[in-house]
Formats: sequence, structure tokens, C-alpha cells
Amino acid sequence: MRRLKERGAIVRPILTEGGAKFVTPLAVGAIAGERVFTDLFDLAEENDVGHIRLARDTDLVLVAPATAYLLAKMANGLADDLASAALLATDRPVLVAPAMNPRMWANAATRRNVERLRQDGVRFVGPNEGTMAERGESGLGRMAEPLEIAAAVEALLAPAGSLKGRRVLITSGPTHEPIDPVRVIANRSSGRQGHAIAAAAARAGAEVVLVSGPVSLPDPEGVTTLHVETAREMLAAVEGALPADIAVFAAAVADWRVAEASAEKVKKGKGGPPALTFVENPDILATIAKRVDNRPQLVIGFAAETTNVIENAREKLTRKGCDLVVANDVSPATGIMGGDRNEVSLVTASGVESWDSLPKEDVAERLIDRLSGMLR
Repeated sequence: MRRLKERGAIVRPILTEGGAKFVTPLAVGAIAGERVFTDLFDLAEENDVGHIRLARDTDLVLVAPATAYLLAKMANGLADDLASAALLATDRPVLVAPAMNPRMWANAATRRNVERLRQDGVRFVGPNEGTMAERGESGLGRMAEPLEIAAAVEALLAPAGSLKGRRVLITSGPTHEPIDPVRVIANRSSGRQGHAIAAAAARAGAEVVLVSGPVSLPDPEGVTTLHVETAREMLAAVEGALPADIAVFAAAVADWRVAEASAEKVKKGKGGPPALTFVENPDILATIAKRVDNRPQLVIGFAAETTNVIENAREKLTRKGCDLVVANDVSPATGIMGGDRNEVSLVTASGVESWDSLPKEDVAERLIDRLSGMLR
């Protein structure tokens, strides 16, 4: 609350019964500088249907900490106290900062509730990894730090349509390079990060074109999605989608393709596997970053590395001619490739900014907010 007030926010607190066991209404009111609301059946408030007014006379509803119990109530539309009734009645953005034991966060029921809330449009900040209140317990479940939460609130309260009138081009997913009609060269990219960036850009008011390789994800709402298979098809679609103000190249494009794909299925023979001759695919990022005409104002590359992550990203930034590289470690142990979380570093000519592990949707929100600021 203090960090939000420092940023000019008016904070109107609702304190749950459980929350009041940790901090008193008097202390909360003193920090917020506002009345603290606690009771769903407060006669002084409910004669004016207070929980409805609380839910709507606001710009954003922040739930911090968000317990497993409260997330379950939100996901299932339960409203048995003032906080959950206000959450059910609000039509404003909702941001939650989960905090619970790591095993509770990992529980299948909690994961289902979180996924349902994400589908309903609820935004998340955290949880982080760290030590728990229980002795000897540590892991993923610690509430995000106050400054992280304040930054997430700022991002959501940025002027509506912070990319309004802007055109954003994004690539996502893998490419499939044919060997024959049934076999391809591919990689493990799920496309989830690129699709999340496209959705975040659309929410920020941009006109978004997403060029997607083969993925199992639905097309993001409010986004023009162009489906391609190969690197050459992706380059043609990207060039056809120009001009753009921002171009984000999150796709994992195959570096090579078979020089001559067979028109028929290559059969297994006694002579062993066939010899394949490879040629390089076009470098989509460098092609667009080094354009003389129609170059986007911001060209963003991704560097998925398994060793020397920052060093390789810096080299890529210079060699490709882009403005920023989003670097991450995709070693199998990280679970990032195909997973639902990402841990990235933003590499520019002026330095490196590293972010803690976040859901890919939260990485997308923060990245779009950052690019919006860079564009301004």
C-alpha cells in the first residue's frame, strides 16, 4: 500500500477475516489513509449496496496476498465475505499476487483454478521462489515483492491503449522444414511466449499481426494471425505484414533446411539412413533489422541459449542489428522450452536487465509495457 501511494494511487483496503489475524484494521487504515472495509453486512454501507460500489468505484482490484482458498473461491464464483463479493461484482481489471506453501501452489486443484482465472482475464504477479513461513520449507509460492507488485499495478494502470494507433508484428512458434511429405526438421518451441506477447500487445491497443509456425495454441483474440510452416514462408509473411512500429521475433526458426526435400516418402533401406544435404534458412531477424526501407522503429530478437546466455545475446544484438534481445536459458533442466514459465534477461547496447522467473503471460505484459515506453 505504501509503494502504491508513493506512485500517486488512492488505496481503498478490504481486509478479510484471515488478514485481520495478521494485521489490524487500524494499522491498515493508517498506512492507506482510507477507511478499511471488513464486513459484508455493514449496515452503514450495505444500505447503499456497498460491495457493489466498492467493486466498481475503482480502477483495479489487487488481491495481495492471494491464498489458495481465495483463488478457489474466485475461480468458482463464491462470495461469502466482502472481499469475494467485491471480486465477483467487479468489472475492473483484477491482479492477484499468490502466496502459499509450494505444495499447495503445485497441487492439481490450485493449478486448475489458476488456469481458469487466467482464462477469465485475471492477471498474476508471482509467486516467487524463496523460504516459507513454515520452518525448513522453501520453493515456488512466496508472494512477489512489494516493488514487483507495484510495477505490475503500474503496468495495468498505464493509460488505456498505450499502443493505440501502433502496429505490432510478432512471430511465434517453430518452423517445420520438410525432409519428405511425412518427415520434418523442427524444434521444441510451443509458441506460448510469442502468442502471449501478441495477446498483451492487443490488450494494449495495438493493431497486431502474428505470424505463427505450427502450434497447438488457439489464435489470440483481437489479433490477425497468419499461419505458416517453413522459414521461407515466415519471412514472406513478415515482409508482407510491414510496415510496423514494433517487430518482435519470438519464433524459433530452424537454422537449416534440407536442400532438396523428397517428393515421396524416403523408405528405410539396407544401406542405412539417407545422407541429407543442408542449406541455411533465411535470417528473418537480421533481414528485417537491417532493412533500409520500412524498418520497424523497434526490432526485438529472442536468444534461446543453453550456455553463455548473456554473452551470446550480446553478440546476437550486434550481429543482427536489432534494438533489444530477450535472452533465456532453455537447457532441459530449466523446463522453459514448452513450459508455462520463463526467466529472461533484456539485453540492449546500454546494459542487461534480468527478470525473475515469471509465467509467460506476465513476461509478455512486462515486455509490452517496456516496449511501449521505449517507443514513446
